[in-house]
Amino acid sequence: MTDATDLKPTIAVLGGTGNLGRGLSLRWARAGYSVIVGSRSQDRATSAALEISRLTGSTVLGATYRDAARDAEIVVLAVPYMAHKSTLSDIRDAVRGKIVIDTTVPLVPPKVSRVQLPEGGSAALEAQAELGEGVNLVAAFHNVAAAKLQEHGSTVDCDVLVFSDVRDARQQVVDLANAIGLKGWHAGPLANAVVAETLTSTLIFMNRHYKIEGAGIRITGDAN
Repeated sequence: MTDATDLKPTIAVLGGTGNLGRGLSLRWARAGYSVIVGSRSQDRATSAALEISRLTGSTVLGATYRDAARDAEIVVLAVPYMAHKSTLSDIRDAVRGKIVIDTTVPLVPPKVSRVQLPEGGSAALEAQAELGEGVNLVAAFHNVAAAKLQEHGSTVDCDVLVFSDVRDARQQVVDLANAIGLKGWHAGPLANAVVAETLTSTLIFMNRHYKIEGAGIRITGDAN
């Protein structure tokens, strides 16, 4: 008999056909989680899910954004900022009472190495306002190099700052980061997410200036 504590939640990765979404999907599938790849196109979602299934030996499903969000317990939003609001509107009814992990960074091409704050203060705060109080919104995975997540067998030398107004939800996402070889850190309420969102532009600048392949962050010191 399977112990209830061993059960892992089903994770829907919306934007799972993109670089970050694909990398997270691969890592969680390899870690034994049930994963649904979400895309606006059912065909693209199915194609990406089949490829991830082949690479991981797991059964990964593909679905539209709304169907993926409906069928999962935890929903990850890994879409470009330009698609942020429309995706939130699409899934609003399907994510009530669930944890939604928003990885979105408000980058405005072509000046992606320059911090440009959105009207709502941060992408995370805009997401919470759009989805309402019935959703446990967590902001995380902003500063992780997507290409490194997709490299099989590689260690991603990066920490993950996790923000939420709900401590239990924050802890679950810290655990999800740890499960794929990253180090998750409680970094405070959702209002603090602006720090990680803006840091991405800084890291992009540093990648270009120093010719680094995917600079990340590390928190120094020993956690109790």
